[in-house]
Amino acid sequence: MTIKLDYHSNLYLSDGIDTLKLDKMKDKLEKNPFFSGLFVIYISKNLSDQLDIIDAKMLTQRYYQNNAIHVVGLAESHEEAIEIVKRIVDDCIQTRGDCAIKEYLLCGV
Repeated sequence: MTIKLDYHSNLYLSDGIDTLKLDKMKDKLEKNPFFSGLFVIYISKNLSDQLDIIDAKMLTQRYYQNNAIHVVGLAESHEEAIEIVKRIVDDCIQTRGDCAIKEYLLCGV
């Protein structure tokens, strides 16, 4: 099983994730997400939401095998994932002056 994941160029990471091992973690996440121990933050495909947080184990579901997602953050716990979302919102507000998170992340504006 290989999951289709597209990673944001400026990936947000929780403090405990070693950037030197990031490529290995991405590979593990795409090939065997059940054992990755991560939470994934990605741009929601739902028009009414901006970001979604899921346990990486959810990537084993057929939906994620058939639909690529744009990953913007990785965290070691749900609480850390929420902190990353807060950081993304803060960055968006400081950069754009609004909460258009999808546009901020996809366009870099």
